[in-house]
Amino acid sequence: MFRLPALADLLLSLPAVLWAITFHEFCHGYMAYRLGDPTAERAGRLSMNPLHHLDPIGALMLLLFRFGWAKPVPIDPRYFKHPKRDMFLVSIAGVSGNFLTAVVVGLLVRLFPEQLLANVALRQLVLLMIIINISFGVFNLIPIPPLDGSKLLYLALPSSLLGKYYWLEQYGFFILMILVATGAIQAIMGPAVNVLLRLILA
Repeated sequence: MFRLPALADLLLSLPAVLWAITFHEFCHGYMAYRLGDPTAERAGRLSMNPLHHLDPIGALMLLLFRFGWAKPVPIDPRYFKHPKRDMFLVSIAGVSGNFLTAVVVGLLVRLFPEQLLANVALRQLVLLMIIINISFGVFNLIPIPPLDGSKLLYLALPSSLLGKYYWLEQYGFFILMILVATGAIQAIMGPAVNVLLRLILA
């Protein structure tokens, strides 16, 4: 069963959720732009404005359950000089941005513990910033379409299996919802999130 966070946690989660979603998609678009693809820029997605990246359902999931998704940044691999390598870099850029955020915030906690941990609300905000970014990064590495992990798996699969995996795309959202409802996503993510959280706060 899901345990909904308290109202105070929901309010404190908002900045972390908005940052996690926005920076994740910005990193995708910026990496594609640096590799020669102007699609995201032309669509107005090279932006740190959360409204440009929010998927309402995905943001609500992230706010309530600590995993969710954003509106994908448009990418056109025809612009890439090295499509396989460049698609890998674009796909990994989003989760890298989330993990980088968690590491930087964790480093700030180590450097300024008295300033960041003295106030209860600020301490909770800092912890949520770390947890939500880790969770968003881990969730997006799950190899189910349309998550980033599926795009990384495309690059590793042999050609004989690609067609079958592409076929799964039309059912990816429903598969994710089933896994969420059965608790499988939580079981998959929990250990990874806990390990990363300990490493960052150790």
